[in-house]
Amino acid sequence: MNGNAADPAKAREAAVTMLTAPGGRFEVVEEDVLGRRMRVFRNRLRSLRELLLTARRHGDTEYLVCEENRWTFAEHHARVASLAQALRERYHIGKGDRVAILSANNAEWIMTFWAATSLGAITVGMNSLWSAREVEYGLADSAPSLIVTDGRRRELLGDTGTTVLSMETDIPALASQTPGAELPDSDIAEDDPAVILYTSGTTGRPKGAVHSHRNVLAACDYHLFNDALAEALGRPPTRRRYLLATPLFHIAALHNLAVPRLATAETAVIYTGRFEAERVLRLIERERVTNWGAVPTMANRLLEHGDLSGYDLSSLTALSLNSAPSSPALMDRVRELLPHAAPSLGTTYGLTETSTAATLATSADLARCPDSVGTPVVNVDVEIRDAEGNRVPDGVEGEICVRGAQVMLGYWNNQEATAAAIDPDGWLRTGDLGMLADGHLRISSRRADLILRGGENVYPVEIENVLAEHPRVAESVVLGLPHNDLGEEVAAVVVPAGPDAVRQDELSAFVAQRLARYKVPTRWLLTTRPLPRNATGKVERHRVRDSVERRAADAG
Repeated sequence: MNGNAADPAKAREAAVTMLTAPGGRFEVVEEDVLGRRMRVFRNRLRSLRELLLTARRHGDTEYLVCEENRWTFAEHHARVASLAQALRERYHIGKGDRVAILSANNAEWIMTFWAATSLGAITVGMNSLWSAREVEYGLADSAPSLIVTDGRRRELLGDTGTTVLSMETDIPALASQTPGAELPDSDIAEDDPAVILYTSGTTGRPKGAVHSHRNVLAACDYHLFNDALAEALGRPPTRRRYLLATPLFHIAALHNLAVPRLATAETAVIYTGRFEAERVLRLIERERVTNWGAVPTMANRLLEHGDLSGYDLSSLTALSLNSAPSSPALMDRVRELLPHAAPSLGTTYGLTETSTAATLATSADLARCPDSVGTPVVNVDVEIRDAEGNRVPDGVEGEICVRGAQVMLGYWNNQEATAAAIDPDGWLRTGDLGMLADGHLRISSRRADLILRGGENVYPVEIENVLAEHPRVAESVVLGLPHNDLGEEVAAVVVPAGPDAVRQDELSAFVAQRLARYKVPTRWLLTTRPLPRNATGKVERHRVRDSVERRAADAG
């Protein structure tokens, strides 16, 4: 590869060919995956339980750091084995049972995940920001045999009729009750469901994306391949420490951070509580964090924090901005703010349904194509299709479609939504618009009407459905408006049922009782004018948006 040293793109292509060729460490072959031929890595694990067992060899290396907890791989494995044994023997948890986790981030969350999946059970990662009504829906939809929750969220459950374990007391006790316990046997197939993560839906109800053991391990292999590629290109291997600051009910934290660390023998440093720049910076400094996958809102808050010279951030040498689009201007400001991490600054494109990234943009990619989200990862196919499902030429905009071993099994208990999302050949229709040019993907717009608020997806229809329940609301439309910190904020235009029928604070409280706080509109416009509609009766959102933006501009 020395002959390609002057051309990074050619050097990268040669390294990929070497790694994926027959006999290579990451040899790519075609195999049958649920009746479809797909490209997969030949040398791979077949279940998360296998990964957990292989990680025992990492011994005294730190795996999880969370406040006062510092668990080595050996200590973590012993706790998981004891907890898994208790879940099976005391609570009769086995293959196919759902174990719901409703909790803020902590080490016990991750331990519970490993114990449940090692038994062949399905972990339901519930959104810890949900309201009581949303929690009720998630429990009814997933029908768990066991619920694990922290004290703050216990009151949201009500009387479920299901066994509930405390994250603060029950889980630690069960995880230490059988010293020297062995992980119980379990017969797990590669395409068995492992995880359900809920994603807000265009229909107004969250949908449970079901990820198999294959899906989650494919996410893990994506990271292992990238590490091997970087090493082949001359980067010496180092022992890394990753900051885990995004919620564990997201793929960014669970599939792409907590799980891969078992394969790489590296440390996850868990940040707890609301995001505060000062606390994050001190944690990076104290724990010598090397890698951080942040969302743009986090980067914005670091920028607002100002001068960082009072912190020793020299350990932070790798940073990526994911979960929402980042402008080239934001990338440039982050490079200036964090010079040690600047050479590695990259981004990805993916969604809950893909388990991990579908495309990756390295720092070199962004230097050449600053408005792209990179090229498809090695064993993933990306196509741009028109409204009839036909592939379009390079440079033509259309819907982004993805196929690969990472793509979810489907939506839990929702065959209709699954069939609408995944075609018979295994292609996932993302609903996002974009184009491919010279192999690089550029996103034109995310899913129709989607609001990206601080890295969280908000679908207007979900909020509009709640507002429709209010007896004094005639009609409403919800939009995303630009926001310096959050990227977008939630705005609602409401037509009351009569003059002075309802106040803004009443509507805000009404929505807050039914939906997570981040979904509650922070901008309200109450108007007596009917909403503009087209010939089919649909609200013309673009006209409403133009009107709201004009009013905002007039108000200064």
